[in-house]
Amino acid sequence: MLFTDDTLFDGQVICRQHRDGYRFSLDAVLLAHFCHPATRDRVLDIGCGCGVIGLILCHRFAYLQLTGLELQPALAALARSNVAANQWQDRFTVQQGDLRQINDFVEPESYDLILSNPPYYQPRSGRVSHADECALARHELTADPDSVFTAAAFAVKNRGAVCCIYPAERLANVLAMMQQKRLVPKRLQPVYSYPEADQARLVLIEAVKNGGKGLAFLPPLYIYQYKNGPYSPVIQEM
Repeated sequence: MLFTDDTLFDGQVICRQHRDGYRFSLDAVLLAHFCHPATRDRVLDIGCGCGVIGLILCHRFAYLQLTGLELQPALAALARSNVAANQWQDRFTVQQGDLRQINDFVEPESYDLILSNPPYYQPRSGRVSHADECALARHELTADPDSVFTAAAFAVKNRGAVCCIYPAERLANVLAMMQQKRLVPKRLQPVYSYPEADQARLVLIEAVKNGGKGLAFLPPLYIYQYKNGPYSPVIQEM
């Protein structure tokens, strides 16, 4: 499989990707900047892909210990390659495995922060291939919200945080699913394409396991300065 050698933070972080397979999107970057880990938190990225979220966090926070769990062997190998390329082997490990069997790889309540940039699209046809890298990464063939939040609730400590990103139109379903797993939403941030857009495109969510009352609605985040325009200053900085 062919690769592209991409970078983040003006070349300070290397992120190799499959040229024709699944490639990370802005969603992963948004999630990596939305979460607020404490200095020495243990962080688990469920469905880490090429490892981009962990790479961003390793760059931003010097003392985090990160684990990436990735179903697809080729993507898990790619994530390990990216960890080695950035010389973060002592802080960032990658485990190949299925989140639906997370108890085979992770001790219960062993992480302070769980991250997930999960597949968004519900399969509507038998033509979606389970063997296709992009299909598995984009469609809920192996990582539907129930499976994601079951795994997150298993792995996160009591009062630990779970952060995720979903299409805004699925917010009600996602919040209900979180509540079923005792993951109480504490921060929400809508993401709009540009300031004049009628509806939010995405929503960033932070929940706390067995969290108390209180929910903060953060100001909208705009991806572009205007329709068909350049990235907003906040996104450019990310």
